[in-house]
Amino acid sequence: MASSETKITGEIRISDNIIINLREKIKNIPDFKENAEKFLGKKITELIEALLAGGVLLEASDIHIEPEENRAKLRIRTDGILQDVLFFDQVTYEAFLSRIKLLSGIKLNISDKPQDGRFSIVMAESGTIEIRTSTLPAEHGESIVLRILNPKKLIGIEALGLRKDLLAVFEKEIKRPNGMIIITGPTGSGKTTTLYAFLKEIQKPEIKIITIEDPIEYHLGGVSQTQVAPEKGYDFASGLRSIMRQDPDVVLVGEIRDLETASIALQAALTGHLVLATLHTNDAAGTMARLQALGEKPVNIAPAINMAVAQRLVRKVCQKCVQFENISSLDLKKFEKSLKTLVKKIDIPEISSTLKIPKAKGCKDCNSSGYRGRIGIFEAFLIGDEMERFILTSPSISVLKKKITEEGMVTMYQDGLIRVLDGLTTIEEVERVAEE
Repeated sequence: MASSETKITGEIRISDNIIINLREKIKNIPDFKENAEKFLGKKITELIEALLAGGVLLEASDIHIEPEENRAKLRIRTDGILQDVLFFDQVTYEAFLSRIKLLSGIKLNISDKPQDGRFSIVMAESGTIEIRTSTLPAEHGESIVLRILNPKKLIGIEALGLRKDLLAVFEKEIKRPNGMIIITGPTGSGKTTTLYAFLKEIQKPEIKIITIEDPIEYHLGGVSQTQVAPEKGYDFASGLRSIMRQDPDVVLVGEIRDLETASIALQAALTGHLVLATLHTNDAAGTMARLQALGEKPVNIAPAINMAVAQRLVRKVCQKCVQFENISSLDLKKFEKSLKTLVKKIDIPEISSTLKIPKAKGCKDCNSSGYRGRIGIFEAFLIGDEMERFILTSPSISVLKKKITEEGMVTMYQDGLIRVLDGLTTIEEVERVAEE
């Protein structure tokens, strides 16, 4: 493999020949390791190209380089799980760090403070893929994380893998002219992917969409995207105030972190704008409590929010090695207990001892994990007149959750079990990310 030309311009160009060659060689993590080891001791530019191209081909979300006492460890995250790949010596690590800093526009002479930057990979078949770089001082050097932002991961709403009933709800709610839709969940739970899918669905020439993000992860055609710059006084609150003077129809707020941002966003939702936003809570019911914890009042929250959604990502079973086995008596009890309250409009197979559910086995195609790819599991509830009046009483999270489940909300755990019944994931995977 000959190195493609790499100029110090914050951009790496990888030729078609390299990609074609790597696609034939790299099918899994062991292949990735074997290929990368060939470039140890060669030009650092060639090693970086091999690692980045391999990461893209394996659909990794990020690459981690972690310095140890006399060497550095490289790991990649695929389907949300980190896996060790290889080790390299101190000299290679230092050359790697310098080159990545240079590409990312990060100061080379600063090693005792965290720094962030970004650069691009240009690949003929994939177009431009942005890499977000983060360095962090550690005990034996600077830890590096390269986040791979592949535009191919921008999907439409139908590709989110929603249940039919939930897809219909989402499609209706995102087309409303005003109000707020909040997506909740921890970092890495797919909130941004869901919001971008919403934007792709509603984007059209007749409406103006403006986003404020930290940072801009993917570039969307026809959408005005802005990025916060706190060091310049441009944070979510000040940015949102400026956005409202631009006469938008739809506003996306990357994250509601403080009272001022929450207040402006809620006010925008009440004055004829559709506002999409994310919030860090454990479940959909926690949305109200979180906004109140920021200092907002129920009287402002309840009438502004149309829908609160929580989500997680579960790994899908590898279709090449999955095995379907008879359900155990313990798992059968879990299904019977959790799914007995489902509303009748949701079709599921009969829960009985003859039921067969998928089990992860592992093969070369899935790096022996038994899983390949991920899918979202969701819970969502709408706020109508009755729910609005209930929220005005400031119920606790547990009381609100009891109310919305009694009214038919399918919880994330239940949605996950339905995905097991659909043959898409395992009960072990659902229980890894969601509580009953």
